[in-house]
Amino acid sequence: MHYDLIVIGMGLSGLMAAKTAAEVAERVLIIGKGMGSLCLFSNTIDVLGQLPDGIEMKEGLSRWIREHPNHPYSTVGVEKTEEAISSFISLFPPPYSLQTIDKRNSLLLTGAGTLRPTYLVPKTMIGGVCLTKENTLIVGFKGFKDFYARHVADQLKCRGISLQLSDASYEMSATALARLMERESFRENIGREIKKQLHGETYIGFPALLGMHDPVHVKEDLEKIIGAGVFEIPILPPSIPGKRIFNRFKEWLIQKGVTFLLGKSVSNAILKGRRCEGIEVLHPPVTNSYSADRYILATGRFIGGGLKADDERVVEPTFNLPLFQPESREGWFKNSFFSGIPHPIYQAGILTDSSLQPVDERGDQILENVWVAGTILAHHHAIDEKSKEGIEIATGYIAAKYAMEK
Repeated sequence: MHYDLIVIGMGLSGLMAAKTAAEVAERVLIIGKGMGSLCLFSNTIDVLGQLPDGIEMKEGLSRWIREHPNHPYSTVGVEKTEEAISSFISLFPPPYSLQTIDKRNSLLLTGAGTLRPTYLVPKTMIGGVCLTKENTLIVGFKGFKDFYARHVADQLKCRGISLQLSDASYEMSATALARLMERESFRENIGREIKKQLHGETYIGFPALLGMHDPVHVKEDLEKIIGAGVFEIPILPPSIPGKRIFNRFKEWLIQKGVTFLLGKSVSNAILKGRRCEGIEVLHPPVTNSYSADRYILATGRFIGGGLKADDERVVEPTFNLPLFQPESREGWFKNSFFSGIPHPIYQAGILTDSSLQPVDERGDQILENVWVAGTILAHHHAIDEKSKEGIEIATGYIAAKYAMEK
């Protein structure tokens, strides 16, 4: 079948590109071998963590762009980045909204008991911003090894407890607990037990697994039972809040008629001159072909398989696009691996023009109907900058805009 647009990659940048295209196109296909890193790492939405305290995000982005002219944010620009974030937020109306406080970063409690800056926070986590330690109780579950309530509480100098679950197995996963939280009887049992153990606390911090489908209802029901405010705390992968974001995108895109090809990866791109004529997807023993007028590559970096490394160099396997990268493997890392300074290898990625189309080292366009989005782009340290989701949202949005306009 022929499509208006094929998006390769099902992370946040690919989902954002598919959403943007679906608003103007009739036939959109999104292909992904998995559910992207949303379901692993994303609990909140980072736009740019390296900001002075109290500065508004718009001003911070403007400064950042002036100081980092090759960064993906510089390609997109402040206004388009804000436009992209607004488009993303529109997918999450109340009750489960993602919101910013005064258009600035907030310091959010983490599962390690530390505070980290982030921009968009789910409603279920807002209570973890500016909490009063003396009035907070941290709750964990025996058998759930990805969150240690007493460790978090020790860092905050407050109390922590671990509940024994009578209707759960000895070792519990985040997904299993999130499903249990959606049972009214389960909430009643743990709510009553917590209420018995209160020492005057007015806020209760849970690991971020208050249900998969309606976490606000779970939160409000627990608050009613316990008689105290409840908030979620981000934890180790898998990320239940990230799965909520993915599921919301998937639900919306399917309603718009977008075709999902999940669990498959592109095995070959069919190129003719400076155009991509189609892609092949291997599903042993069958190879299926798909064609489109336009393509967006949003396969991420090393974790997602968008970039691969051998003994000598880094390669982009889908279109074999040239990459910005250190000249030799010896230049991948600093003299000390644990120096605390971002390593050069993590700036590796695809070079593009101002329209996010791939170019070579001379700046000449390589493929006229292919655009690139997300962390596979060159010249950023998304993890160190705390900009990963912001880059994905902004570039996924604007790449689809450019593609559909052309």
